Amino acid sequence: MASQKHLKTEKSAPSLEAYAVKNVVKDLGNYVVKVRISKKHPNNNYSASSMPYEVSNTVHKAYLLGTYYSGEVGKAYMKFYSEEENKVYVVFDPTGHKPYFLTDSTPEELASNRKLVEHPSFESFELVEKFDLLRMRRVSLTKVVTKDPLAVRELRNYTSNAYEAKIKYHHNYTYDLQLIPGMRYTIANGKIVRIKTPVSEGTVALVSRLTEGYPPEKKAFFMEFAELFEEKPPEPRILAIDIEVYTPIETRVPNPEEANYPIISVALAGSDGLRKVLVLSRQVEFGDINAIPKDCAIELLDSEKSLLLELFRIVESYNVVLTFNGDSFDLPYLINRALALGIERSVIPFEVVEDYVTLRHGAHVDLFRFFDIEAIQNYAFGSAYKEKTLDAIARALLGESKVEIEVSVSSLTLCDLVRYNMRDAELTLKLVTFNNNLVWKLIVLIMRISKLGLEEVTRRKVSAWIKSLLFWEHRRRGYLIPNQSDILSLKGEVKTTSKLGKRFAGAIVIEPISGVYFNVTVLDFASLYPSIMVVWNLSYETIDPPPGLCKKLADVKDESGNVIHRVCLDFEGITSQTISILREFRVKVYKKLAKDKNLSEEMRGWYDVVQSAMKVFINASYGVFGHVSFPFYTPALAESVTAIGRHVITSTLEIASRHGLKVLYGDTDSLFIWNPDRDALESLVKEVSDRFKLEIEVDKTYRHIAFALKKNYVGVKEGGGVDVKGLMGKKRNVPEIVKNTFNQVVEVLKTIEPNVGSIEAVKEKVKESVRTLYVKLKNRDLSLEDVAYSNELSKDLSEYKSEGPHVKAAKMLLAYNRQIRSGDVIYYVKVKGKEKVKPIQLARIDEIDINEYMEDARSTLEQLLIPLSISWDEVAGALPLDVYIRGTR
Repeated sequence: MASQKHLKTEKSAPSLEAYAVKNVVKDLGNYVVKVRISKKHPNNNYSASSMPYEVSNTVHKAYLLGTYYSGEVGKAYMKFYSEEENKVYVVFDPTGHKPYFLTDSTPEELASNRKLVEHPSFESFELVEKFDLLRMRRVSLTKVVTKDPLAVRELRNYTSNAYEAKIKYHHNYTYDLQLIPGMRYTIANGKIVRIKTPVSEGTVALVSRLTEGYPPEKKAFFMEFAELFEEKPPEPRILAIDIEVYTPIETRVPNPEEANYPIISVALAGSDGLRKVLVLSRQVEFGDINAIPKDCAIELLDSEKSLLLELFRIVESYNVVLTFNGDSFDLPYLINRALALGIERSVIPFEVVEDYVTLRHGAHVDLFRFFDIEAIQNYAFGSAYKEKTLDAIARALLGESKVEIEVSVSSLTLCDLVRYNMRDAELTLKLVTFNNNLVWKLIVLIMRISKLGLEEVTRRKVSAWIKSLLFWEHRRRGYLIPNQSDILSLKGEVKTTSKLGKRFAGAIVIEPISGVYFNVTVLDFASLYPSIMVVWNLSYETIDPPPGLCKKLADVKDESGNVIHRVCLDFEGITSQTISILREFRVKVYKKLAKDKNLSEEMRGWYDVVQSAMKVFINASYGVFGHVSFPFYTPALAESVTAIGRHVITSTLEIASRHGLKVLYGDTDSLFIWNPDRDALESLVKEVSDRFKLEIEVDKTYRHIAFALKKNYVGVKEGGGVDVKGLMGKKRNVPEIVKNTFNQVVEVLKTIEPNVGSIEAVKEKVKESVRTLYVKLKNRDLSLEDVAYSNELSKDLSEYKSEGPHVKAAKMLLAYNRQIRSGDVIYYVKVKGKEKVKPIQLARIDEIDINEYMEDARSTLEQLLIPLSISWDEVAGALPLDVYIRGTR
């Protein structure tokens, strides 16, 4: 948690700017290199000087960045960004809010509990009323107020039934005050007031049409929700930072906790156009000046300490810092390296908070953690990137890549180092600002919907977003947030079994018949599971209600017609209502506004991001209820959703058959239909939509598709694009020699035409590619790099309980006095003999276990051979003996 000592406003110590160093400027044609010659700096005289934030009890129309807690002050506080002043304000709670938890024991019963009332952190009791959704009744509870949020962990154990006792205090603060991060506020005279956002006429018209016939209170709720999407996002000064560290061992990632090696350069890319690299002066070749990006200023500093002080001075003038993996590496390394060099902690603008690093005068966003969120990868960006590296994400979203280098960073010339470092910082900035700041806008919208601050929403999984939204809504409506144990005692029973070892039956998958098929149309149920929750009113409180408490009940049936649960229809469930609002807004308001040619391009772009943010929430809303770590984990609810899904899919299969349509394959919410008659297809869509009140539509059409097994196929679209689903050749840890052949075969499959001659020609080309690989392996016509596997050590060797191949290879390197630690990338090969694997540094070509690689190649490539009716043995058996005589030893 941020502490008070970092929120002081004194300015008595000399500033960093007072120690500005002499500049020597050298003009090199179109480039200017600034050489900064540093003085010796007395360590005890530094403090952050420009005060880019201010502790205040008033703010005017400033955006809420998030809520926090200061242990030293003993209060919650808020960070606000004032766009007018380009300044961050820190405001401590002006309302007198205190930590607390609830219990069903009365104050009189609790008063006799000496452990509770005599505890130094106990403050008082208060009586409160809540509505218990689980049992559908009003309840009187006792609020146990404490002086310290940490005391709640202990005091809750002194009561029989504690409620809302595991919610972080700064979250409680957000929920109780109904704060919405990302929105604007004014604070004066102890009152926190949200600025009302005008809703555009077009939005008002669409919302009015959408809510026609709704009760007045529900109409008002829709309009309040619309304000979240009409308020423009803040535009803070953003700075992307990337550091490079000297390391004597090429494959080693330096340990940020130890920070033993010098930082040799820091690249800075700002939203204001700043492009600068701070470089440590050392014995290294200057290199080719043409390698340096244009408009990039270089500052050479003669000491590492001066480099870090200059970095901290620059950081002070930005409100948001971006990194890629900055929580785990860049910022901890900067902090620990600065401390090791004698720089006072108060000068360092970064601080560790829980499991991340914050910017004391603003916010820090680690884009690795944001793009690592599955909902962002799958729903916001349609699985455009597979690997979560800066290079992979930049290639997928920007069409740009990191600078490729053939030597270690430590060995680069100065100019090449600048180019490499600067590219990483620029890519990091562009990932937020590309396409008119798309990602920044998306983040702000998710903050507003989830009610989580900037630094949390970019690091937490979608389950945390949905949990926060539901907690906030419970507080808004005066509902008691239930304990998970209470939900499970009432709604924990399941009626189906899973063949996959899960607690209940999941989605239905229709096995494809292997082969190549032309003109295949894919029908898709839009957001099937969330839509089922809305149509069937599925929520944790509506499923299997207590006997006698619900007048109108509906049966939940599985694909066999068995009744497995019952759902209450007397009222709208909180979960189904929340999903419904987002779904209605997305489909009937913002998708339309995003295409409205009467609006400016900027507004259409904003509304398109709005509907994308909603899509992320909608599509992720089902899965969380089936995870035991989710506070609202409800097995009966999750089982009902998948059962209805199976019922819908099997019913749709029957309807398709009746309309003469041939379904090749189906998986969860999609059906692949072979060469469909257009009229029959339209009839199918209409009948299914009318019967189930679900949206089903044509998702895509494949020119041809090659099926091997379920969840394994290659589909070629009309425009030439290719979908490769579930195939091993797309996995990360496949030897390069096998991966290259896999990619060659996919390229050949793209060329198939619907005639026998084309198919036969393609089969021959595929066989030739596979034969070439087969011969190379048999004859050992390869390098160790061709057959290497690579894995990163995620922890120190001593912490591994099981010995995977990369761990085994790492231990072999350790035996040869190689230093090995967490973060090292281990390259290894499979070899003959008892070792089975060897690190690439210790292996020879003649040791390679060719049989192991043959098996890897076979299992990877058979997925492409099966649709063409080619067997692996057919390829291997067709080779004359003399082509691999060299490989017989």
